[in-house]
Amino acid sequence: MFDRLRFLFQLTRADKIARRYFVTNGFDGALTILGLTMGFYASGGVAIPVAISACLGAAIALTVSGFASAYVSETAEREQELKELEQALGHDLEDTAHGRAARLVPVLIGTVNGFAPFIMALLIITPLWLSEAGMALPLAPLEASIVVAFITLFLLGAFIGTVSHRFWLWSGLRTLLIGLLTAGIILIIGA
Repeated sequence: MFDRLRFLFQLTRADKIARRYFVTNGFDGALTILGLTMGFYASGGVAIPVAISACLGAAIALTVSGFASAYVSETAEREQELKELEQALGHDLEDTAHGRAARLVPVLIGTVNGFAPFIMALLIITPLWLSEAGMALPLAPLEASIVVAFITLFLLGAFIGTVSHRFWLWSGLRTLLIGLLTAGIILIIGA
């Protein structure tokens, strides 16, 4: 099954698209949850269950939005490409690998795009859950989540640098700087 999926991704060159969607929507998810946790922190804090619920709500909304938007746009693109290929060949390709790819790839890309922010959100709010479960943390729960958000943003940047064959540290620092600027703006507005 994985070989078949890999073949369909290679056939349509969707692996690069899925990777871009993962990074883009993962970054959106990480920055959104950073924004929420910074907002809670700047306002003097909220109860941890409230923070968890708000962050999960945002993550679920980003997941549904990410899946739906990528699925709809990729379905339209794949259908157009399939029609153009059918016209060029003069054959119906519905029951071929190209036809299967036109139907399956949008679902897979939508899934990647949808779950990227959800995964990032779960990582970032892990300290909140651990605190709620009674585990002692080296920082206050919101502060620990903010640190995890910064680490997540840095790692996404490092991944981007690796993929683009650029210096991973510079790419990681650039995305970290975006997170720090976002946090700074929130602190200024919250003050």
